Amino acid sequence: MKVGVGCDHGGFDLKAAVVEALRELNLEVVDYGTHSRDPVDYPDFGRAVALAVKRGEVDFGVVICGTGIGISIAANKVPGIRAALCHDPYSARMAREHNDAQILALGARVVGPGLAQEIVRAFFTAQFAGGRHQRRVEKIHNIEAEFSSC
Repeated sequence: MKVGVGCDHGGFDLKAAVVEALRELNLEVVDYGTHSRDPVDYPDFGRAVALAVKRGEVDFGVVICGTGIGISIAANKVPGIRAALCHDPYSARMAREHNDAQILALGARVVGPGLAQEIVRAFFTAQFAGGRHQRRVEKIHNIEAEFSSC
């Protein structure tokens, strides 16, 4: 399984810990940048990872900025993408099991490397439960379709 990873300068240092956890899970990592602490704009990297997921270039994604908020908002603007901002392992597991999230968003100024790795493990070892949750995910798709022509 391939996982796209993207971050802005605020998430750059945390990205190494995330990549380490992904590789420990035997997941292939595709790095969409940034590659330094030089200031960049988080929407560019949220978009890049979300588009890669949508196009099937990668199966899942992880996006990181200072809080995780901005980059998750940017990723969620790509139709069909469900990016979940998680600050704990339980939320990460539920994002996969109940919401079929394809992208995990993290805040580097909110979680440290150890907790981030726990969150990554929870997200990537969980699977979508389907059932009643499938109906709810379909309702999310319907909301998106309703406003796609606006």
